[in-house]
Amino acid sequence: MSWVLLAYSLGDPAGKGAADAIRELKGSGSPCSIKGAVDCNSYREMRAYLAGFREDNIYFEFLDEAAPDNVAAYIILSRHSGGKPSLTLHYPGNPGSKAPYGGRPRELAIAWPRLMAALARTYHDTAAGKGLLQRYTFTLEATHHGPTSLRKPIVFIEIGSSPSEWRDPEAWTAMAEAVVEVLEHGWSREQCSGIVVGVGDTHYPVKHTRALLEEELCYSHIFSRHVLPELTPSIVKQAVEKTIETVDAIVHTKIPGSTRRMLADTARELGLKLEKL
Repeated sequence: MSWVLLAYSLGDPAGKGAADAIRELKGSGSPCSIKGAVDCNSYREMRAYLAGFREDNIYFEFLDEAAPDNVAAYIILSRHSGGKPSLTLHYPGNPGSKAPYGGRPRELAIAWPRLMAALARTYHDTAAGKGLLQRYTFTLEATHHGPTSLRKPIVFIEIGSSPSEWRDPEAWTAMAEAVVEVLEHGWSREQCSGIVVGVGDTHYPVKHTRALLEEELCYSHIFSRHVLPELTPSIVKQAVEKTIETVDAIVHTKIPGSTRRMLADTARELGLKLEKL
């Protein structure tokens, strides 16, 4: 049976705090040995390994070599850097020609929409139940940074956006409870009205986030309007090909006509629907 690797950086107070919160909830589990990991615990009831590494998580390109053979996906417990308190999720990838924060240019990681949807909806609900959404914005993020070359699906779940939020025990617990619930109950039956690639909106895509929470869309990669000048058919095709579930549609917000025509041609070639939110 497949397991998940929960990975974090020892130098990341949000990721390490969430990992410690998982240990508070589930105990120390069983000790395990993963190449390069300083801390490692395994939890049979969650079918998960929890491992801390010295490297920053945007450089976790080594996880395929480090992880046990039974690992099917990676969930990265992480901080988020930005302008306001936020609880976020996203896939890694560099849709453009530059890769300043890890990974390779024009390369996307493998996406698992049902897994991210389950984590996102549960994270939203655990945060709401603790009153955190009065202080934090909950949002998906557009695809960005590394690692991009792993051969298994990977998703980042994050707390942001400054050191005070990274060290917030309530946020750690909200993340930990969400991860534990999803892993213990599974995500194969997570409701998805469609498996989609998202295009348009800001880096913090309000409409795509709302569609995930309220319309039960399950997202593969999301490309913000800031990367549209570099968005090519090959990147859109890569997003579809690197989704381990069958993509139904490309959904977009308000975008330039040239981008829409490119998406229409690409969707037609791939046999996908093109829909506007």
